[in-house]
Amino acid sequence: MSEAARVLELLAERGHTLAVAESLTGGLVAAELTGVPGASKTFRGSVTAYATPLKEQLLGVDGTLLAERGAVDPEVALQMAAGVRGLLGADWGVATTGVAGPEPQDGRPVGTVYVAVSGPAGDGAGAGKVAALRLNGDRAEIRRESVRSVLELLCELLGDEHSENARAQDTEQNGGD
Repeated sequence: MSEAARVLELLAERGHTLAVAESLTGGLVAAELTGVPGASKTFRGSVTAYATPLKEQLLGVDGTLLAERGAVDPEVALQMAAGVRGLLGADWGVATTGVAGPEPQDGRPVGTVYVAVSGPAGDGAGAGKVAALRLNGDRAEIRRESVRSVLELLCELLGDEHSENARAQDTEQNGGD
């Protein structure tokens, strides 16, 4: 079973919905989810806020935070996840932001990625959770791994016992923390 199918299954078991905010992945998370038959039962939609100003305008990311730290930041990722959750009326929100390359951005090297989950209070993610990744590979590989990592993080918070170990192993192999 794919990671996307597992996420959708876990959400359906709870009767919960999901919304996605993407930057560096440019819609790949949404594409992965909608590639699963029956995704419409739990997937509400997505916002691809590739341009930094859209993170503030559409997702409600704090403008001062963006001005001080740039778009590649753990708190920005968390605010994106919470923002899309509220905007699209979902129980859970996930977000990706980072540098896929070929050049560094906001003083961050290529491969710096933050994935975040915001969920309902009492579900272990009420305040949200962010994973910092340091990924190796070319632009396509970094984007693919970012998709997999955000879905893994959501699985972990939804109580899938297999997710945390798999993500920790892979992040270690990719030079992350």
